Amino acid sequence: MEYLKSRMPSTDTMPTLKSLQQASLKDAAVPSLTFLRKRIRIRGNSKFGVPLYLVLLFPCIVVVVLLLLFVRHPDSPAGRLIPSGAPPSIRKISEKHDKVFYSGCKDPEAEAKAYPRENAAFVVLARNKELDGVVESLKSVERHFNRWFHYPYVFLNDGDFNSTFKETVMNYTSSNVEFGKIGSEHWGYPDWTDSNVAKEGIRKQGDAAIMYGGMESYHHMCRFYSGFFYKHELLQKYDWYWRVEPEIKYFCDMTYDPFRQMAQNNKTYGFTIAVKELKETVPNIFRYASAYKRVNNLTSQGLWEMFVEPKEGYNQDGSRKPGTVPPSELPKDDPKYANEKTKPLPEEIMNTEPGKGTLPEIDPEAMEGDIYNMCHFWSNFEIARLDFFRSQEYEDFFNMMDRSGGFWMERWGDAPIHSLAAGALLSPKQVHYFRDFGYRHTTIQHCPANNPARQMERTPYFGPRDDPRENPTYGTPALDTKWSTWKEEDDYWSKWDAGKENGVGCRCRCDMDIVDVETKEGSCIPEWVDIAGGYLTPSGPGR
Repeated sequence: MEYLKSRMPSTDTMPTLKSLQQASLKDAAVPSLTFLRKRIRIRGNSKFGVPLYLVLLFPCIVVVVLLLLFVRHPDSPAGRLIPSGAPPSIRKISEKHDKVFYSGCKDPEAEAKAYPRENAAFVVLARNKELDGVVESLKSVERHFNRWFHYPYVFLNDGDFNSTFKETVMNYTSSNVEFGKIGSEHWGYPDWTDSNVAKEGIRKQGDAAIMYGGMESYHHMCRFYSGFFYKHELLQKYDWYWRVEPEIKYFCDMTYDPFRQMAQNNKTYGFTIAVKELKETVPNIFRYASAYKRVNNLTSQGLWEMFVEPKEGYNQDGSRKPGTVPPSELPKDDPKYANEKTKPLPEEIMNTEPGKGTLPEIDPEAMEGDIYNMCHFWSNFEIARLDFFRSQEYEDFFNMMDRSGGFWMERWGDAPIHSLAAGALLSPKQVHYFRDFGYRHTTIQHCPANNPARQMERTPYFGPRDDPRENPTYGTPALDTKWSTWKEEDDYWSKWDAGKENGVGCRCRCDMDIVDVETKEGSCIPEWVDIAGGYLTPSGPGR
């Protein structure tokens, strides 16, 4: 018995079940790792070998590299997978028809002293109750631009401005201000329409929950900005205008005079945001715009294509896609053949009685094969030559649109009216994209990246009239509060965003709560880029 005990292993050295399982797993893993380390000879008699794991990994690396090249290529739609704002996703646009006037910062004080002001003014349509929103806009305009250039303001209202509104506005502006009232001939229902029918049309839009469709004043505002603002007596002396809305915000310092640059470069219309309109607000607008173009025998100068869906076989700018045959170039016996130019203009377009009932349904063949893509320049910011709106061509366009009844029976905005008129009458060379101007209205914004090499120190800004510290009554509670507010705001704008490759802005500080509309779904910048010449690639322009 003693002999048997001496031959039995001690319990301290006996393996447990757990340790045996772990050892088994370890032993099982070793062969697989050893297998991956096995060297594969390049040739049968070669002394040099490559580990098997490298042989297996190499094809994976090649696939990843090819995918990255595909995503990064500017012609690839997969480029949208790259995070917005990350270089080199800020793509350069062809300068064939248009280019940024100046990328980065200039010395605005030197600019203002070197050149006289253009014959231009800011135009603000507002009511007394919108005073807070107006002040917000004025502070932004003055801080980022007008404290150097001092362009005058024209305020318009369909009623009378009260003294509080006027006095407050004067305290936030650095230049001359005029206040005007809009006459009944430019605001309200025209004599030739049945106001009861028009009001019923507006009521129905409200019932249908069409955005702003049930607001009578909104319809009046859209019609005013479409065909009458430039006729107001206070604007007759000006050649240019810059539209300013209540509750807007600029993100960048605008250190050159855009009016002077527009004039020097033979530009007529400038925008900073282009988006798609809500389809339910303008179901018949394109039918009438296309009719105007047709009856006046107008040929597109290249801008019209921005507002239509590309035809089969063609790019957005009207150029033919490689390797395709457009239907209009097929043999006449081909079932796909369609010669839109021979299609007659339906009588219903010209014979619709204005303001009477619901407008007829769209007939696609009434528009020479063109389909409206809903794009328009967002006109709450626009810088434009007033003689464009004063021209007989624009007047005829507006009258045709106005007589259709669409400002009442539908909710036509001034943005698509201005845009479609520009499309019919202007060329891409006459339009400018203010890509370097950061701008926000409501929940839509465009804010460029800063030019990494052309930033300059800024001069502090403490209000349009004077620096509170230099006021003899400085030290009173009221001025202390005012100084504190201006100082806090100035501290914020003194810390601008870092520059990025291909950035064009000057001291921009972007809001981060909203995606830039330039890269957002619903933006019409891709359509603009196409008709402007495409994006630039290392080898030249490309789509």
